[in-house]
Amino acid sequence: MKFTPPQTLGKIASLIGAKPIGNLDFKILGLNEIHKVEPGDIVFVDHPKYYEKALNSAATIILINKEVDAPDGKVLLISKDPFADTLKLIDHFSPFQKATKALADSAKIGEGSIIQPNVFIGNNVVIGKNCKIHSGVSIYDNTIIGDDVLIHSNTVLGADAFYYQKREGNYQQFTSCGKVVLKNKVHIGANCTIDKGVTGDTIIGEGTKLDNLIHVGHDTVIGKNCLFASQVGIAGCVIIEDNVTLWGQVGVASDLTIHEGVVVYAQSGVGKSLEANKSYFGSPCEESKGKFREIYTLKRLAKENQ
Repeated sequence: MKFTPPQTLGKIASLIGAKPIGNLDFKILGLNEIHKVEPGDIVFVDHPKYYEKALNSAATIILINKEVDAPDGKVLLISKDPFADTLKLIDHFSPFQKATKALADSAKIGEGSIIQPNVFIGNNVVIGKNCKIHSGVSIYDNTIIGDDVLIHSNTVLGADAFYYQKREGNYQQFTSCGKVVLKNKVHIGANCTIDKGVTGDTIIGEGTKLDNLIHVGHDTVIGKNCLFASQVGIAGCVIIEDNVTLWGQVGVASDLTIHEGVVVYAQSGVGKSLEANKSYFGSPCEESKGKFREIYTLKRLAKENQ
């Protein structure tokens, strides 16, 4: 999430009641979680296990619950509760906007696009030219859709990320303030769910096609001309490069990369990054040639021991 206009260390410290360490005029350009941070961003950290990662990340403003030495070129915000203070900042700079009608006045719809009855289009949504949006689709605030996009019934774009922190025995949700972005010529089947980014964007690349009943988690970035069959489930913060095929019921764990040209066969579980231009099968998945050979060998041994 970027701040418009940019803020200063002193102003942010005053907003959340944190102790600033560094030049009070230090420019702050935005706020992001650890997977998406860039120079000028705030990132929060509230556990010793992750102090080093946050301090050495690309973020230049660290919201932290311990007084430590600031790395060169960075400033600190000392807080008793960095998680809660991050949510305060999100609520301040990106507050929830109540919908007052099915098609928000601030939404923009391109020439030639067809919006079927009973579609919900939220605040600041942008839909390009020659799109077709079928009945029952819900497009949450700030979603961006390119040209020639097809979305089938009852799909939801922009629901909150599945991102919680356990606090005092209960789970508290981290407020999502990112977006969903669909590039040109994307097709989305019926009953799909594509979650918005926590603080960045969930992106589906040009020409990619999704079957029915597919879930794409927060901050996942999918490349061009990918093909996903029914009931694929993709966790958050996954990078899927161009021309990847995921067949039915493939499950993908978070924070990994599926490189270009990969094919994953049906009912496989992807738990680690996959090398480019290879096919995979199984749970956990392995290269398909080796996996099929292993299955054949086991069957042969079973017959020999009958």
